[in-house]
Amino acid sequence: MRRILIACFCLIGTAACAADWTVPQRGSATRAALMDAIRPHAEWELGRPVEFVVRELRVAGDLGFAMLKAQRPGGVPIDMRDTPIARRGGFDADIAEASELQVLYRKSGQTWVAVHWMIGATDPWFTWEPLCREYDPVIHDWCAQSPVLSNE
Repeated sequence: MRRILIACFCLIGTAACAADWTVPQRGSATRAALMDAIRPHAEWELGRPVEFVVRELRVAGDLGFAMLKAQRPGGVPIDMRDTPIARRGGFDADIAEASELQVLYRKSGQTWVAVHWMIGATDPWFTWEPLCREYDPVIHDWCAQSPVLSNE
């Protein structure tokens, strides 16, 4: 066991190895609840219907973090120029075309809530110091790599 831990520290780094978060498995109630928590926000901005490709999903206690790609059912890409967010002027498809989302979740009672989220971000906005402090169990590795925080 000790050899495995040492190898883990050497190969992946302390933060990733020591992480206490888990990945909700495909088909699990937790994974479905997390996707359902962000879906209304994504549909408001991107139009209906939306399904997600999970790039990264983490849960630790009542906190969660996701990196998702939104698409139409069947894997059809979303034309960002033809979305409600673009029509309202809240998204410049000439700068960011991706329908990528990052989400910070909190569980309230039995319900997962998408508390902080962004579509098409070009920087890891969630590494802002107050969010790093609050969501450390699920984004510690991201925050540790942040140039803003690592210089403090």
